[in-house]
Amino acid sequence: MAAGGEDQEAVPRVVSILSALLERVAERNDVVAAVERRIREEEDEHDVDDDQEEDVKKTTTTKKKAVSAFQGLTKPAISVGGYLERIFRFAGCSPSCYVVAYIYLDRFLRRRPALAVDSFNVHRLLITSVLTAVKFVDDICYNNAYFARVGGISLMEMNYLEVDFLFGVAFDLNVTPATFASYCSVLQTEMAYLEHPPPSPIDAVSPRLMQHYLPEQDQVDATAATSCHRHKQQLQLTV
Repeated sequence: MAAGGEDQEAVPRVVSILSALLERVAERNDVVAAVERRIREEEDEHDVDDDQEEDVKKTTTTKKKAVSAFQGLTKPAISVGGYLERIFRFAGCSPSCYVVAYIYLDRFLRRRPALAVDSFNVHRLLITSVLTAVKFVDDICYNNAYFARVGGISLMEMNYLEVDFLFGVAFDLNVTPATFASYCSVLQTEMAYLEHPPPSPIDAVSPRLMQHYLPEQDQVDATAATSCHRHKQQLQLTV
């Protein structure tokens, strides 16, 4: 029990904060998607006959699958928090990689506004954004085959997702200190929310990831730079 407690304490706050933020956004988008799907089904029942309805469903399914290579057919059994902690424990990334992955994820989604983070795609988005970040930030990192094993996907899928992600961010991988600090400030806000949650859910959360959580990249909170310094220490691999 003591060893388990020590392992839990070894997980950086940035990992738990980022996973909590993404998990909440994914759950909110799951609800939004379910409501939209119910509305479409009710409209289809009134507006089309049986044959037309079947064609509409096939077309809708095809469109949903074509939205993104990151979209899975089923929800993974592991939670977002458990998945990101698994990445931390086996990938050996520095804590700053998770902030940079967060920045890349925001850039990716800004360029693909039709894609909302939900329970069907958040895990693939996470493993790909962290893989991209660790290659840019850390001097030493594991290869794609290793990350594929950590993420529970095939090497072919990992390679394809990485390429799709890089084109999705237009190969814009540079992160200035000011941008890094501004995103750290957002994570600080999320940490405050976790420690002192409001009595009722925040209804202003956008169906799209981070519209209310992420800053524009040219906005800087200078006070965040100091608070993020503790995230830059290297992690020890615990495979």
